[in-house]
Amino acid sequence: MMDFTNKVVLITGASRGIGRACAVQFARAGAIVAVNYVRNVDMANETLELLEGDAHFLLQGDVSQPEEARRMVDVVVQKAGKIDIVVNNAGIYEECAPDKVTYTEWQDIWTRIIATNLTGAANLAYCASQYMMRRGGGRIVNVSSRGAFRGEPDSPAYGASKAGMNAMGQSLAKALAPHKIFVGTVAPGWVETEMAEEHLRGVGGDEIRNQSPLKRVATVDEVAYAVLFLASDGAEFTTGTIIDVNGASYLRS
Repeated sequence: MMDFTNKVVLITGASRGIGRACAVQFARAGAIVAVNYVRNVDMANETLELLEGDAHFLLQGDVSQPEEARRMVDVVVQKAGKIDIVVNNAGIYEECAPDKVTYTEWQDIWTRIIATNLTGAANLAYCASQYMMRRGGGRIVNVSSRGAFRGEPDSPAYGASKAGMNAMGQSLAKALAPHKIFVGTVAPGWVETEMAEEHLRGVGGDEIRNQSPLKRVATVDEVAYAVLFLASDGAEFTTGTIIDVNGASYLRS
């Protein structure tokens, strides 16, 4: 098992889904976890109750707000004394096909999605890296999406935000490597989450599952495992990589 004993991990969007699975696995491996949430404190507390150990804590904050991103990192350092790992998992999805929304709706949706999925992750990476550089290193792991490669016709803003996250991670990997800060990205396809539940249970559910030769979608634990790998000691030379967790539903080379 990967060992994160006494490592301090900030996971955004950790109240449910992939973020919650990451929190559980990091805690099981010995880490101290800051469980970030925006509004749903009840679900965040459910995550907290699942974590092994007693040093974990809740961290309210909206990553789409630049000062909130800065404050979140500062609070983690104040509470835990350091920050070793950041998992940029928080994200939103809104449909905005150009033939179905007004120009005003188009602008509003793009602004919200980019602010949360891309700029928020970039701000958190910047703020955390300032501490990591002074301490001699760290890890940043971004949770992207298969949609960055195959396209998101119903939400071009979402696809663009995730493609931007991929490029950001690669650029930061080059910029931060001299400071022993290693950056990786996990790009899942469909995952068994609350956000995907309606689609997976609907009339198109079988079509979604059949996109993979395994005839299913990923579990949150499978995505979390890839996140932990990129954050682990020994994975330093994978910096800049993007790991696909999509069950061979979309292959690229």
